[in-house]
Amino acid sequence: MRKLLIAVAASTLVLGACKTIDPFTGEEKYGSTTKGAAIGAGAGAVIGAISGKDAQDRRKRTLIGAGVGALAGGAVGAYMDKQEADLRKQMQGTGVSVTRQGDNLILNMPSNITFKSGSADMNASFYKVLDGVGLVLKKYDKTVIEVAGHTDNVGGSDYNQALSERRAGSVAQYLTGKGVKQERVITIGGGENHLVAGNDTEAGRSQNRRVELSLLPLKQ
Repeated sequence: MRKLLIAVAASTLVLGACKTIDPFTGEEKYGSTTKGAAIGAGAGAVIGAISGKDAQDRRKRTLIGAGVGALAGGAVGAYMDKQEADLRKQMQGTGVSVTRQGDNLILNMPSNITFKSGSADMNASFYKVLDGVGLVLKKYDKTVIEVAGHTDNVGGSDYNQALSERRAGSVAQYLTGKGVKQERVITIGGGENHLVAGNDTEAGRSQNRRVELSLLPLKQ
């Protein structure tokens, strides 16, 4: 009973912390991504940044050493508020959702926007989406950017891991080619291990085949 109560509490916390913006209407909602966060919490998966504190801290130290000023106190929330508002405007109507988790922002880019099945070659329409993301990322340079590729469970786990890494690399390469500093970017492949939905239906598998950008503020 105690374990059940803990699991329910964890799911409630995740749902409470994940405010998602409908990618088409711009309205706040608790939709598929937020529900997926609860699935992820129950399954022990991680929704959002998965590279780990050490990797993130190394990037932050590099940026501070390069002269990028860090944020302090209340400035962190205000900075991320402004960045979130700009991302909402850029992503409205694209099908990309913007989720706020504390001071972090997560862009969920589903498979119908990003890549064809089994491929790391980006869809033509995805370039315009990434152009909008790049504009905001360059404006707000006090963030570390984790680009994470994810897959469903179709195919072997080794294949899916490699595919997720290639997809993350393709997105990161495009963004840095558009002027986002490479020092800010972490790429990671989540393979089939970080679910936002069940893999027992095509709709669920489609949600799991995604790229997530996690934007982490550069704090003092």
